Amino acid sequence: MERFVRRTGAYRPPMTVSSPSTSHPSTAGGPRPRPGSGPGPDAAPRTDPAPGSAAPATAAHPDRPRLVELRLSAFAGHRGAVFPLEPLTFFAGRSGSGKSTALWACEALARLGGGEELGEVFPEPLACVPQWARPDAQRRRGFRIGCTADGPEGPVRLDVAVQAEPELRVVGERLSGSGRVLLETALRDPSRPVVQAAWHTAGSSPVTRGPLPDDRLGTALMPLRVSGRTDGQRRVLAAAEQMVVALRSLFPCDPRPGRMRAPAPLGTGRLLRGCDNLAEVLWRTRTECGRRHAQLVAAVHAGCAGPVADVLAEPLGDGTVRAVLDRGDGMRTPLAMLGDGELRYLALALVLLTGPGVLEVDAVDEVPAALQGLTVLADGFDCALDARQTGELVRLAARMGRRGHIRLVGAVSDASAAAGLREVPGVSVVDLGGRRGGSRRPLS
Repeated sequence: MERFVRRTGAYRPPMTVSSPSTSHPSTAGGPRPRPGSGPGPDAAPRTDPAPGSAAPATAAHPDRPRLVELRLSAFAGHRGAVFPLEPLTFFAGRSGSGKSTALWACEALARLGGGEELGEVFPEPLACVPQWARPDAQRRRGFRIGCTADGPEGPVRLDVAVQAEPELRVVGERLSGSGRVLLETALRDPSRPVVQAAWHTAGSSPVTRGPLPDDRLGTALMPLRVSGRTDGQRRVLAAAEQMVVALRSLFPCDPRPGRMRAPAPLGTGRLLRGCDNLAEVLWRTRTECGRRHAQLVAAVHAGCAGPVADVLAEPLGDGTVRAVLDRGDGMRTPLAMLGDGELRYLALALVLLTGPGVLEVDAVDEVPAALQGLTVLADGFDCALDARQTGELVRLAARMGRRGHIRLVGAVSDASAAAGLREVPGVSVVDLGGRRGGSRRPLS
C-alpha cells in the first residue's frame, strides 16, 4: 500500500505559529494577498475549505494534477501572501524581495509530499520563521505554508503549520476539497511525538481518528492509513493522491556551469538538478527522440554564439562522455569552452524539451506517466543570460506549455527581463517590487 511515500519512519508529534502584521506583495494578474493571522499553538492551520481560490471551478478539470496556488501565510519574510501559479509564472523583484523564498517553499512542499522527514527538508528551520513572529506562552515559534492542487478531483487545498522552536515538528495540517475538510491534524499533547488526526469517513462514523507522526506530512501517509472501503475514505485517498502527484511533479533546476564543463560518467541518464551530468543525458536523448533533439539543436543555435549544426556527446574511452557543439564544418566545440550563460541556456532548453523520464524527478511509479505532469522550478532563471537568451527560453517554455506537458515557475531579477516576459502570451508575472521578503536559505 506504500503508493506515495518514499520512506516511512517512527511516529512523532506536531505544533504551530504566532505572528503580527505587515504589508502585502502585489501580484500581476492575480488576487491580492489576504492578511493572515497566526494559528494557536494547538490548532491546525486555519484555511477556508471552500473550493479552491486559485483557479475557477470548471466542469472538466485537468487530468494531470498540478499546483495552481502557493500560500505563504507566515514564512520567512512573507505574511498572508497568496500567489496564483499559472502554466508560466515568474516572480520578479529586487534582491531580498522574497522571490527565492517563494520557490524555496514550493520545493519544501514537494519534498514533504515525497515523504521526507521534516528535519531533512528544513535543516535550518529558524530561517523559515518570520522575524516578527512572537513566541507563545510555551515559547514556541514556527511558520505556515500551503498550496492548492487542481486535477480530476477539482481544487484540493493543503495547509501546514510547523513549529521551529523549541523543537521542529508539524503542529497542524489540513487537507480540504469540495467545501469539505478531508484530513485535519492538531497537536494535543506536546509531550508525545504525535499529532491527533481526523479524516473523513462518511461511513458508520463521519470521521476516523488516530495518531500520525509529527515529523512527516500526514497527507502523504494517507494511503498507509486509509483502507478506501467507504465513499468518504475514497474521497480522502483521491484528494491525497492528487496533492502528492502534483507536489512530486516539481523539478528544481539550477544549472551549474562549473560542473557541466567536466566529462560525465555514464549512468542512468537522468538529469540532475545542477545539470552536472548534461553530457550523459545528451548521450541518451540524442537517439531516443529525433524530433525533440532537432528542436534542441534549433534552440541552441538561436541562443549560442556561432553556427550550431548538432549537440552531442562523445565517449572518451574511460567510461565518461563529454558534450560538444558540432559547428557543421568539421569543427566541434567542447562545452567546457562555452560561457556560463551559454551553458545555462543549453541546460534549461534541454529541461524544457524533455520530461519526467529524463529528469531526476520523484515521480509516482503507481500513477501512469500520461497522468503525471512536470513543473520546473527555476530560481535565478535569467542568471548569466542576456535578454535574447531569456526571451528564447521563455518562448520555448510557452510552446511546450501549450502542449500541456510542462509548467514553469521561475524567478528573475533583471527589470528589463521582467518587462520582456509580459510580452510573451501566457506568461504571468508576480511583481514583488522592492518589498522585503527575506533571503533564501538552501535546503539540505
